[in-house]
Amino acid sequence: MLRKYLLCFLVSMVPLIELRGGVPIAVGMGLDYFKALAVCVVGNMLPVPIIYLFARKVILWGCGKKHIGKFFTHFYEKGEAAGEKLKHRAGRSGLFLALLLFVGIPIPGTGAWTGTLAASFLDMGFKSTSAAVSLGVILAGIIMGAVSLTGVHVFGL
Repeated sequence: MLRKYLLCFLVSMVPLIELRGGVPIAVGMGLDYFKALAVCVVGNMLPVPIIYLFARKVILWGCGKKHIGKFFTHFYEKGEAAGEKLKHRAGRSGLFLALLLFVGIPIPGTGAWTGTLAASFLDMGFKSTSAAVSLGVILAGIIMGAVSLTGVHVFGL
């Protein structure tokens, strides 16, 4: 049983997959939803401080490098675009709610990793970024759990 929760925890840490993959896996394996949600939220949030504090610096460093510049430039542009999109839609005062919804609505490319990177480009502040991303991750987990549990009941999985 512990191995199953560990798998969900690790999947939730992976960029692009994150909790959006961890929760459905947990439901599919028949794990307790609330325990699995807590495990997946912690797994998804674990990289957030590292992303906030170091990702922007590493990306900016890598943009100018000969062999890896394209790779890092892609992530720089993605973070900049996500940050600008949030700022444009919400204005400076509504960034907290915009970031929460950006992370919380489970569509590809809008998870904790991208949201945290965008917030670091916007200089949102660590505490407000962490709070907004945490609430967004919980919202995404609830949505993914509802969809997954509904699929299990509808399709008899």
